[in-house]
Amino acid sequence: MIGRALLTIALLASGSLPFSQVADIALPGKPTRLDYQSLDERKHLLFVAHLGDSEVLAFDTKSRRVIARIRNVSRVHGMLALPERNVVYASATGTNEIVAIDEATLEIVARIPGGVYPDGMAFDPQTQRLYVSDERGRTETAIDTRSNTRIATIELGGEAGNTQYDPVSRHMFVNVQTLGELFEIDPATNAIVARTSVPGCSGNHGLLLDARRRRAFIACEDNATFLWLDMPRMTVRQKWAIGDDPDVLALDRQTEMLYVAAESGVVSVFSDGRTVTRVAQKFLAPAAHTVAVDSQTHLVYFALENVAGRPVLRILKERP
Repeated sequence: MIGRALLTIALLASGSLPFSQVADIALPGKPTRLDYQSLDERKHLLFVAHLGDSEVLAFDTKSRRVIARIRNVSRVHGMLALPERNVVYASATGTNEIVAIDEATLEIVARIPGGVYPDGMAFDPQTQRLYVSDERGRTETAIDTRSNTRIATIELGGEAGNTQYDPVSRHMFVNVQTLGELFEIDPATNAIVARTSVPGCSGNHGLLLDARRRRAFIACEDNATFLWLDMPRMTVRQKWAIGDDPDVLALDRQTEMLYVAAESGVVSVFSDGRTVTRVAQKFLAPAAHTVAVDSQTHLVYFALENVAGRPVLRILKERP
């Protein structure tokens, strides 16, 4: 604990991020916006939403090359790989669909209505349902992944941010960013069972749950704030000022390093240990707002839309 504390103080003083750079891999396509990533660690596949080019990139993390470009996924935002079902889902906001892609063939196998502006997604293994944040439609869409059909539309009354599944309560949690609240949904009934205010947070968009430590992490995009919410008590424990327009969160569940990526390019790194502490915070690259981490290799992936005129996947290694 003393060693980690000293490392934290040193990194914050120097401003350095706790990474060593492994590689910059050029990605195909134009230098247009990249969005969410989702990693299937067992198959060594990273799926990247190339929103600006309306395609999903399948990246082999062992050979470090793009092995497929899955086209006609219009304005693709969210990505979620489900290894247990051998499928990856993508939210296509251009056509307001959820697109199902077979992980073995890397071909599209289904298109499902996704609301008005489908974005983030989470999966409930108990009901085998996919829950999708419909940002502009102000709803949550429930999809049966066995039949790839929409089965429910849950009215939220505000714009939906990210959605996450909690395996302890077996409930879904969704940021309702225009209300400043975190909603809790029971997938068994598709009913909203609780609403929690997140004071001091404007635009609660990014969301990540640490089920083991019973913590919810929320990124507030409108006032550049990051907060830790104690889930047993559903109260905010601590807040930090971070880079402008925070977006995607990622957690290495082995090393307990937590990453907050922001549109401003500022990356914030936290230790999710006995308590939550900020380790480092620094500008990484323009529009470094999307991050994924491999908890087996401890490699961290930032999808960058324009590095010297081309899209790049920047691979970093956590320092021990």
